[in-house]
Amino acid sequence: MTLRRLGRTDLSVPALCLGTMTWGRQNTEAEGFAQMDMALDHGLFFWDTAEMYAAPPSPEGYGRTEEIIGNWFARTGRRNDVLLASKVIGNADGGFAYVRGGGARADRANIEAAVEASLRRLRTDHIDLYQLHWPDRNADRFGRTITNPATGPDEVPIEETLAVFADLVQAGKVRHVGISNETAWGTMRYVAAADRLGLPRIASIQNPYNLLNRSFEMGLSEVALREDVSLLAYSPLAAGTLTGKYLDGAIPAGTRRAIDNRRSRYDTARGDTATRDYLAIARAHGLDPAAMAIAYVVSRPFVTSTIIGATSLDQLRIAIDGGAMTLPPEVLTALEAVHAANPNPCL
Repeated sequence: MTLRRLGRTDLSVPALCLGTMTWGRQNTEAEGFAQMDMALDHGLFFWDTAEMYAAPPSPEGYGRTEEIIGNWFARTGRRNDVLLASKVIGNADGGFAYVRGGGARADRANIEAAVEASLRRLRTDHIDLYQLHWPDRNADRFGRTITNPATGPDEVPIEETLAVFADLVQAGKVRHVGISNETAWGTMRYVAAADRLGLPRIASIQNPYNLLNRSFEMGLSEVALREDVSLLAYSPLAAGTLTGKYLDGAIPAGTRRAIDNRRSRYDTARGDTATRDYLAIARAHGLDPAAMAIAYVVSRPFVTSTIIGATSLDQLRIAIDGGAMTLPPEVLTALEAVHAANPNPCL
């Protein structure tokens, strides 16, 4: 598995990162254990989780994925074989009453409480990469566009959040820090704050990037490359959409859309059109569409690691194959032609 440097840290991570959010909802603990075993067997030692997982979020699923990972560490004794990333939520916007009484924010009290709880669930004394799951402020995220992203009266300043992260690094509870679902403005504010105040530099940004949503290329890719903020690209299959399983309104039993009552950001007419075109390219070249989509994301120069998720070992094998695949020039040309005709159908 190809290794790539994480930001400006001394860590190198594989081109694929094991996503874990299905464990505890779509997957049992035993199935999660099997995925962790397979991942390490194939050189995937970089894993990503979050306090909010299993997904979709629920009181019953909150923290469950971290518990499963912690149980695997306790059973195998292989914590030191894994680079582990987790996330703390930003502003709960009055929701998630089951998370710190519904008052979750990216402030000192909340972050310190969250990291201590994650460490207990994960059965470890440190997290290698600790990320803010989404901005505390009113900003674009999860396909929701904000028309007036003005400063809110109660938003936690980025400098304050980063200062808390600095104390966690100093205490040895966190090795490196990152952000997720951020904008170009927010990312540069983190970089500037670190440089100005002598605080830890963000090593990474975890944002969506796939054939149906290449919006990261518009501003954020330049930040990632010039400022060495590694993109950890999530949803390379557009939440399963690029496999074609949701075409014509299909919602197969057991899939994410079958258990999540929120409308998928990838459920659009233009998205279906583009998906059909991408599937046709895969068929024409004898490629698995999932492997092709993952291979495309891995090939981008601003992508450091691509987060893959699976609900079966067969799906995980296909994703691993995609991470090792080099797409021929004619396939890349065909993919770019579809994008040019139907750019970013899902944001």
